[in-house]
Amino acid sequence: MANGSGNDAGSASVAMKLEVAVIPVADVDRAKQFYARLGWRLDADVSSGPGSRLIQFTPPGSGCSIQFGENLFGATVSSAAPGSLQGLYLIVSDIAVARAELIARGVDASEVFHCASGYACRFPGNDGRVSGPQPEPGSYGSFATFSDPDGNGWLLQEVTTRLPGRVDPAATSFGSASDLASALRRAAAAHGQHEKRIGRADPNWPDWYAEYMVREQAGQELPQ
Repeated sequence: MANGSGNDAGSASVAMKLEVAVIPVADVDRAKQFYARLGWRLDADVSSGPGSRLIQFTPPGSGCSIQFGENLFGATVSSAAPGSLQGLYLIVSDIAVARAELIARGVDASEVFHCASGYACRFPGNDGRVSGPQPEPGSYGSFATFSDPDGNGWLLQEVTTRLPGRVDPAATSFGSASDLASALRRAAAAHGQHEKRIGRADPNWPDWYAEYMVREQAGQELPQ
């Protein structure tokens, strides 16, 4: 769950980083053209012999890549039926901008929606979708969907403020210049309200911005 709580039962001694997800496709070249059209980085298109091929793409700013190809698991394409993988999350800082970019690239993306209650409406077959982004505060609750040519389902989820424990505040990072710019805009808006409350200009705004952005990403209480 992209909005689950942390586990305090213990910590692993060895880091385990999810870096690759394999998706099942029927037509490798068609899939390659689709993911290239999204603007994702092509990392590899390699073959180890006749009938064997591996392609890897990485979404912008992502630490996890996707792979597909031929003979990856001793089968023609993969061990799963093409299009059977659903609920692949793409976390974005501005869902309206991300959806607009997909549409500009020729992708049939759904409208932005939120759930009337809970989060089950994220996936096909579940009712309760409400048109438009989640009302403020809106982190984790706004979605849009699209599929690749085989029907593998992708889900955009807008996350601006992480739940507590999901991000180490000592290791704040942003996946792209766009994500950093969005965080700066949110900090600027909040700082404007801060200056209204104190009734004067705040000369220490860089420190205030930094504190706000670190706390927002870590899911901590925001400065006032």
